[in-house]
Amino acid sequence: MAGVLCVVLAVTGCSTDDEPAPATSSAPAFGPGAEGIGDPYFPKYGNGGYDVAGYDLKLRYDPRDGKLTGTATITATAKQDLSRFNLDLSKLAVRNVTVDGVRASSSAAGAELTVTPAAGIRTGQAFTTVIEYGGEPSQFHNAVLGDGGWLKNPQGAVALGQPESASTWFPVNDHPRDKATFKLEMTVPEGVEAISNGVPGPRRSTGGWTTWTWSESAPMASYLAMVVIGQYRVTTSTHNGKPMVVAVSEKLPVNGPAAQSLARTAEITDFLATKFGPYPFDANGGVAVDDQRIGYALETQSRPVYGPAFFTGGANEGVVAHELAHQWFGDSVALEKWQDIWLNEGFATYAEWLWAEHSGRASVQASFDNVYNSYPWNQPGEAGNPGASRIFSHAVYQRGGMTVFALRKAIGDQAFDQLLQRWTSEHKDGNADTDDLIAMAEEISGKQLDDLFQAWLFSTEKPARP
Repeated sequence: MAGVLCVVLAVTGCSTDDEPAPATSSAPAFGPGAEGIGDPYFPKYGNGGYDVAGYDLKLRYDPRDGKLTGTATITATAKQDLSRFNLDLSKLAVRNVTVDGVRASSSAAGAELTVTPAAGIRTGQAFTTVIEYGGEPSQFHNAVLGDGGWLKNPQGAVALGQPESASTWFPVNDHPRDKATFKLEMTVPEGVEAISNGVPGPRRSTGGWTTWTWSESAPMASYLAMVVIGQYRVTTSTHNGKPMVVAVSEKLPVNGPAAQSLARTAEITDFLATKFGPYPFDANGGVAVDDQRIGYALETQSRPVYGPAFFTGGANEGVVAHELAHQWFGDSVALEKWQDIWLNEGFATYAEWLWAEHSGRASVQASFDNVYNSYPWNQPGEAGNPGASRIFSHAVYQRGGMTVFALRKAIGDQAFDQLLQRWTSEHKDGNADTDDLIAMAEEISGKQLDDLFQAWLFSTEKPARP
């Protein structure tokens, strides 16, 4: 029997509970990244399957024919086993694409550019995509905010807009959830200025063209990328060891309201830093444009852009305080989804009230009372969930600001000041949402705050005066 048993084991193999099972290996299941990042309001914004680390753009723009050409180098990391991935790019033609130096195929449909690399990309793998492209960039119209995207004019162009704009001039994962560093070399005809985000770099001229260089080392949401090309008076200085670049259109008065307002940028920044913590970026400044199509100001990172309408009645420090506050609330701490835009606009509105009090015009309480007494409470309009078509509604700004003040009153000044400092430091360079704010405020104050936020952000009834 022993002999027979040995023969059987020799034929069938021998395995016991103490021996490991043979290792098995399977090929990765490569699949396409999603066409959208998953925002409930804008399902096709952004893309899934990867995380961008940085954009490096080398572009040339000729105002005479309106053509933009150049190369975008995008460094990213795969978040899944990718067979292909999408980028957002609107109405610009792609000439060549490589992934890690190997030619990749691409196709375009609408604002989606699909890139299929020669081989699949494994989860966690860093990869570099280089895209050569060009054409005449497009603009778009937002029913509330106005014109955005790439707005060309006889002297140059303005690339600006929210909640989208970047995809009109470079391939991008166009959603605030995927923040990335940003470098730009913009070549324009000699004698034309090209202003962008971040720290200015070397400028070089040759053959009738000048290349301007800019770099933003802090992660940036894509809609905060901008470039302004044209005739501008550019003033460069240093404040707190950081470059301060202020540009004012030559069509605006030399010492007019826009120039006077932007000249207060350093002073307003320093004041807000006493409330919100250290200024979060390596550069500062602002740009005043003279394009009537731009009826808004935008908190483009490290260098807000201001439309001309804000200065028709004289100097306007309030709008400067608003956009500079966004450098903390909206830029450094970016929203997780567009539903939470009140986090950006509510704190920026509150910052206007702070500056008005600091400059002796009205107390924060008086500013709150003025809005509270005049707000149309009988009209529907939630601040905490406004809907895709109402992200720039009156409710988002005004109820957002009142929510911040009501929170301050509910938890007290000491806890509120601690909340501001912790929020901007712990979420610096990242993303957060309303639930994160409620959780931090409850932790600091020891109070249950769900009812407060429900009343001020979501209720259709007038909340009790705090």
